[in-house]
Order: sequence, then C-alpha cells, then structure tokens
Amino acid sequence: MSGSGGGIGIGQRPQNRTQRVLKLLWTGIWLAYLSAPVTDLLHGGHSDGVRILGWLGLVAFVSWYFALIFRTGRGRTTAVVLGSLAVLAAQSTVLALSLGREWLVLFVYVCVGSGAALPMRLARLAIPLVAALLSATALAVPDGTEYLASLLLPALLGGFSMTGVRELIQTTIALREARATVAQLAANEERLRLARDLHDLLGHSLSLITLKSELAGRMLPGHPDKAAQQVSDIEQVSRQALVDVREAVTGYRRPRLPAELAGAQVALTAAGVTAELPTEPDLTSVSEDSESALAWALREAVTNVVRHSGARRCTVDLTRRQTLDGPVLELTVEDDGSGGSDTGPGNGLTGLTERLHKAGGSLEAGPVRHGFRLVARVPSGSCADVGSGS
Repeated sequence: MSGSGGGIGIGQRPQNRTQRVLKLLWTGIWLAYLSAPVTDLLHGGHSDGVRILGWLGLVAFVSWYFALIFRTGRGRTTAVVLGSLAVLAAQSTVLALSLGREWLVLFVYVCVGSGAALPMRLARLAIPLVAALLSATALAVPDGTEYLASLLLPALLGGFSMTGVRELIQTTIALREARATVAQLAANEERLRLARDLHDLLGHSLSLITLKSELAGRMLPGHPDKAAQQVSDIEQVSRQALVDVREAVTGYRRPRLPAELAGAQVALTAAGVTAELPTEPDLTSVSEDSESALAWALREAVTNVVRHSGARRCTVDLTRRQTLDGPVLELTVEDDGSGGSDTGPGNGLTGLTERLHKAGGSLEAGPVRHGFRLVARVPSGSCADVGSGS
C-alpha cells in the first residue's frame, strides 16, 4: 500500500498515527503464535505464583520484541541490537526451561527479530545460532523434541524471509533514488539543450538585427528609402527569431541546411562580406539529425564571422568524403578575418561540439594562416562530391 492516507510504502517508516496503527496491526497478526504460551498459562495447571511470573515474562518478552522491531534503524547501534536479541534469547530459554515446551515458540520471534534488525551479514549468522539454541533447549525440555520439528523450520524460514524482505526494501529505495537521479539528469539535459538552442538562435538573430540597425542609422537622413528597407528587414528577422525561440522552447525546432544557407547569404551580404556558398546542396542519405547538426554549425560559424572576425571574404564548402570511419558530409566555413580569439572556445563552439557528437560527427575549429576555419563532419551514406558553391 502507498499514498498519503493510510498506506505505508515498502521501505518507509510510519509518518503518522494511522500508519503506525496499520503497522502495529500487521505486526500483531503474528502474535497469534503466542496462543500456545497463553493457553499454557491459562490451563497448564501452574500455581498462581508461577502464572504471575509467566505473565510478567511474556509481557516483558513481547514489549522488548516490539521495541526492537519498531525502533530498528533509529540511532541504534549494532551492539545495542545484539544486546536486545541476547535478552530475548535469554528470556525464551528461561521461560521454556521453567514453564515447558509450549514456550519454545518464543525462539521463532527471536529469529524473526534477528532477520529484521541485524545487518545482513550478522543476520545470516545469528539466525542459525538461534535455531541451534532452540534445538538445544528443546532437547532439555521434557517432550520438547515433539515441538522441535514444527518450530525449527518456521524459525529458519521466518528469519531468512525477513532478510529477503529487507533486501527488497533496500532495492526499492535504491530504485527510487535512481529514478529521481535519472529525472534530474533528464532535466539538466533539457536545460542544456534549451540554453544551447537559445544561444545559437538569439546570437545569430540579434547579431543580424544589430548589424542592420547600424546600417539603417548610417543611411539616415541621406537615404531614407534604403533605411526603411533595413528597418523592414529588422522587423522580419525579429519576427522569425520570435518564432524560432518558441519552437526551440517546445523542442520541435529542427533547422534545415538550405534555409540556413539562404540566411547565411543574407547575413554576410549585410555585413559587407563577400560570400561564396553552395546553391543546391545534395543531402541524399543524410539523416535529419545530421542535417540539423550541420545547419547549427553553419549558423554558429556565420554568426562568428559577422560579429567577431572583421573578415572581407567568407567561403562555405559542402563536400562528401570517405574516411576511415565511413562516408561523411563535411561542411567547411573559412574567412580571411582576424583568426578568432585566444581565450579558447566559447559557449557557441562548445555547444556545437556537443550537437555534432550526438549526431555521430565531429568539429574542428581554429585559426589558419589567413583567417579562421571551421570544419564540421557528420555521417553520410554516399561519397559523391557536392560542389563548393558559386
């Protein structure tokens, strides 16, 4: 049973009064085995003094047993638990030797308590020892061997079944913790994806908006018509950026390489960079994930050219190659700018590397003799040259 009402989940301690009552009732069911000692006290022909001592001993045993079962794991050390079990075993031995064979059933509770309260390794040793003590006591009690056959197996089964229940409880708790960990990792991965998408989307769009805003400012007041065209482009880019961000947040956005090539042409031209790009890329046998990874790579590369490089020329090549790992589709973006920063890869290149790795590809980026080059590779199905543009 589970839930916040009366149910108690496996491995959970009672949290309220209702749950404590339910656990008490569940544990109390097994006290039915004490019917033999109770019957002996009522109808065994003992004297009044012996009956009083017997009732006191039985109440003390049950109280100690419940205290051990209910308080296990709440700050008690192994030594305290062993001491408690030793007291129960001593009570069982004294009562059985004093009052008769009916009291041998108390050893079953000692075995169950050992399985429920001791660490697993000690429990597996203690249960057979208690069973051995039961056998020795039965041999010393008149007619005790007649009860031994019916008590020895339940004592062993009861004790070892409790160790099995505890292992099940520990496994259940471990599974709950693992499920919570997986959920946390999934949430972290989703946050990383969202941060990566927003960086790539907004970095490109805002760079283009900034560039066109500067152009519009320089065109005013001498060329109001051209400035108005730039403002119109700004509005269009802003609207598209808003759509892209919404799609990225919902997780459905998958950029396409032809659209990114067209966008790259617009961005580079607006920045005054001479652009050479493929006109109609052949994406046959390229998976959507691979195409999407290359589209992100192109967007990040063009954004960096526009924002940081100060380049006058940018060339984009898209080529199929055969490598040791199989056929790949290779995107190369090279400019004649400053060659990038010396502070190491930024968030954009780091996120881009993660995207390509997920698609089974790789990324190389760094300064060359006359500028900066970015090479992104993804798995492909054939090896025909695509061509390098116009």
